[in-house]
Amino acid sequence: MNRSVSGIRFFSIIPLLCGLCVCALAQQPAPDTQQPTTEKPATAQEPQKPDEPKPKTSIERETGTVNERIFEVMPNYGTVGKSKDLPPMTAGQKYRLATAQVTDYFAFPFNAALAGIDQAKNSPESWGQGWGAYGKRFGATFADNSIGTYMTTAIFPSMLKEDPRYYRLAQGKTSKRLWYPIERLFVTRLDKGGNRFNISETAGNAVAAGLSNFYHAREDRTVGRNFQTFGMLIMWDGLSNELKEFWPDIRRKFKHKNPEQDH
Repeated sequence: MNRSVSGIRFFSIIPLLCGLCVCALAQQPAPDTQQPTTEKPATAQEPQKPDEPKPKTSIERETGTVNERIFEVMPNYGTVGKSKDLPPMTAGQKYRLATAQVTDYFAFPFNAALAGIDQAKNSPESWGQGWGAYGKRFGATFADNSIGTYMTTAIFPSMLKEDPRYYRLAQGKTSKRLWYPIERLFVTRLDKGGNRFNISETAGNAVAAGLSNFYHAREDRTVGRNFQTFGMLIMWDGLSNELKEFWPDIRRKFKHKNPEQDH
């Protein structure tokens, strides 16, 4: 999930996410327009039915994850359908997973919206207004999100041999499932098996917040702003985990899909 760097940004983006939800739920699956086999080339494939799972990408097949987009638009990389043992990810796979999140098409309008909010607030004031100022704000927001993702998904997990995937609990009481995504912010799996304190999440986000001083405006290079950025990055990761945990249940409710179709 992409991240925001201020509390105002978080509450301001909620209407945008709600609008995306409404648009996604309003979409109806296209009717099956399969033509008779006599009119199709011999090499043509059968059209995919609306309720059939989409073909997996190479990174999904290699890592045992599934990117079932949240509300059909938000990226959901690195999610394991149900808690199970998987082969450890290589460093290359961790970097590919991070790159997929950073370059996903949703990242660009999302960061553009956050930059637009800062532009409307004229924050920071020293950057002023105009397209040049907007470009600086978009670049800073995109850098915050991208650096945080690489730190927590690729760089620190590769160095510390930690598993950056989110393993869904997918069963049990609702209260337990609500707490589990928060717990995974502080407890992670190791490549060799077992669990320990999630150093990648805490140290990775702390480093990302510190590095942001190199490109944020001078008046934003304060200890207070760094702690605020760190807290917001942790909060967004927690929200991301919650959505990953419950999105398959929400999707089944609105699309009446069978549990067996979730991987």
